[in-house]
Amino acid sequence: MPEESSFSPSGVGVIDKASLILDALEAGAASLADLVETTGLARPTAHRLAVALAHHRFVGRDVHGRFVLGSRLVELASAAGEDRLISAAAPVLLQLRDSTGESSQVFRRQGEWRVCVASAERPIGLRDTIPVGTQLSMKAGSAAQVLVAWEDHARLIEGLHHARFSATTLAGVRRRGWAQSIGEREPGIASVSAPVRGPSGRVIAAVSISGPIERLSKQPGRKHADIVVQAARHLTEAVRVSAA
Repeated sequence: MPEESSFSPSGVGVIDKASLILDALEAGAASLADLVETTGLARPTAHRLAVALAHHRFVGRDVHGRFVLGSRLVELASAAGEDRLISAAAPVLLQLRDSTGESSQVFRRQGEWRVCVASAERPIGLRDTIPVGTQLSMKAGSAAQVLVAWEDHARLIEGLHHARFSATTLAGVRRRGWAQSIGEREPGIASVSAPVRGPSGRVIAAVSISGPIERLSKQPGRKHADIVVQAARHLTEAVRVSAA
């Protein structure tokens, strides 16, 4: 096993060693012993760096306590691909709005918020107006459910704290591939959302429609889930093609 001090190609040892940890996790979940064997770092150093990276969410833990790549990397990758996501979103959202008659949006997670990065408003009549740039809670609403449902275990548990949805709700979201909410974010408003995935298959955004319960009904998913899921798939494909 190489000595810990022998690896310093950039001249900034702590960065190089942290990079070794992330490179090792690219292959999948790893225990501390696995990290030590793969990186050649001393056990205390590997543990200290992995815990520090976990503090900043560059590393996470799976249900078995093994280290995995963290959600912050997904957020940064999403930010890097934001232009692709936004440019691809416009025609998809317009078609979704025209097909459902409801306002449509794309949300991305930014820290503890979900942010509307693209929208197509219903032109007339009662509507749920969410301008681009609006920050909404990650604790309520179908888009929040989607953005939390596929997080790693630790992040998912954190997302459920004080949330208006439950672990059972999120299990249903993962099983169906879409989420609905009825008065969860705001009284009188219903919504349906589905996940947009990046080239790696990770969820990077949520496509949504929202409007008054009187139109969407108390079972909005039954009425609109298929078309929202289709829109999310179209956007997923557009993002993947533009990234190729």
